[in-house]
Formats: sequence, structure tokens, C-alpha cells
Amino acid sequence: MIPVSFEFFPPNTPAGAERLRSVRAELDSHRPEFYSVTYGAGGATQEKTQATVLEIAAAGQTVVPHLSCVGASREGIRTLLEDWRARAIRRIVALRGDLPSGMVQGGDFRFASDLVGFIREATGDAFHIEVAAYPEVHPQARNAQADLDAFVTKMNAGANSAITQFFYNADAYFAFVDAVRARGIDAPIVPGVMPIQAYFKVARFAEVCGAEVPRWVARRMEGYGDDTASVRAFGLDLVSTMCDRLLAGGAPSIHFYTLNQADLCHEVIRRIQPSS
Repeated sequence: MIPVSFEFFPPNTPAGAERLRSVRAELDSHRPEFYSVTYGAGGATQEKTQATVLEIAAAGQTVVPHLSCVGASREGIRTLLEDWRARAIRRIVALRGDLPSGMVQGGDFRFASDLVGFIREATGDAFHIEVAAYPEVHPQARNAQADLDAFVTKMNAGANSAITQFFYNADAYFAFVDAVRARGIDAPIVPGVMPIQAYFKVARFAEVCGAEVPRWVARRMEGYGDDTASVRAFGLDLVSTMCDRLLAGGAPSIHFYTLNQADLCHEVIRRIQPSS
């Protein structure tokens, strides 16, 4: 089976939590390496993230909580790490994160590399640390070189591997990996993929995250208008073809941004799974 992993966001309601259980039950058939769970700006969803993480862990599955450090204290992070360690959670996605609207105090950490270094200082090798990578450049970076420098700093601070922001241009991923390898970093860099549920959602997320929707893709989807079946079919073809190319080019696995839905992930994996 192709190695895959899935990202969830913590649900806000009991009904959302129940739906997520159903989604997870469906995705279990793909034997994911792990499920990751996001963490809101400034830890805004920390309690919901923790509840979702603990439920997945209790089901005997590998769960990887996101941990953002902006607005956080060293002692607060230390307490959370100790709790996860006691519960046999051994993998983390370490992020800088964004300040919530109105917050001006950045806490004890300025960059994700500071968080990675602190986790290593506080826990040694107790955790496998994932960090974020931006093949199309972080939206707040001064330029591509500065972004690459920041990534290398995170890896040298003690990160084990990376998961990229979603993209729809495989060339951007391969160019980023080549640049990283040229800097002496040989850690796994897993491409993050977002199946296309609806064009307006993808466009909104891309604008916030700094991801690029190629012009030809945007124009094609704009042309479909409210024809959701055509958007779905085009999106499945686009993402499946890209995943095939990524895997053929050496990507170690595929990480799916699920938006807490299973159907499109199922179909993409079915299409890219090698014939037995």
C-alpha cells in the first residue's frame, strides 16, 4: 500500500465530533501512518485539539498533534509535552502558528525553530518532530532564499522530517526538495495534498496559506461555475495525476488535508494505488 497520512481539524460540536469518528473509520482502511490534528492560532483550539488527539490515541492509532508556539510560554509547552509523553504520544508537528486577531504578545518563542530546539532541550529524543515546508514560499517570507534558510534552521534545530503546505504544481515540490538537499538536509519531505471539494474553498485556503492555484487550473474551475460534478471530476484527475508524479519522483508518502471528509481522499488513493 502507498504510505499515507491524514490531517483533521478539531470539531466544534458534538455532531461534528461524531462525523469525524465516521470519517476516521472510513480512512482506517488505508492503514495510515498517522492522523494529525491541527491547533488554532495562539492555541485557540487547544482543548478541542487535545480531546481529539486523546480520542484517536485511545483507539490505538498513531496520532500527531500540531503544536504552535506563538503566544505560548515555555512552561505551558513543557506541561503539554509531559502530558503527551505520559500518554505514549511520540510524534508532533511543531509550528510557529499565527497570532489571533488582537493579540500582540508573542510569548516565549519567536520562530518554529525555537520551539523545535526547546522540545529537544526539554525531552531529548522522546518525540519525532515534523515541521512545515513551503514549496511555493511562506507568504510572510522576505523571499525564497530567506524561506529556505528558515527551513534549514528548523531542521538543524532537531526536526526529523517535514510536511509541505498543499500545492498543485509538482515542479515546485521537486525544486524545493532539490534546494534542501543542496543544503545538506536529507530528511524526508512529505508532500501535502488537498483534494478539491469546491473551487471557492481551495481559492480561499490558497490565498491565506500562500499556495498557488495555477492560472490554467483556476480558469478551468471558474468555467465550470456551479457544475459541482465537473469540478469534482476535474479535481480528482488533477490531484491523482499529481500524486502519481510525486510518488514516481521519490516522494516518501502523501499527506492528505482532508477538511474532515473522506470521499475524495478515498478516490485519489484508489486511483494511485498500484495494481496487485
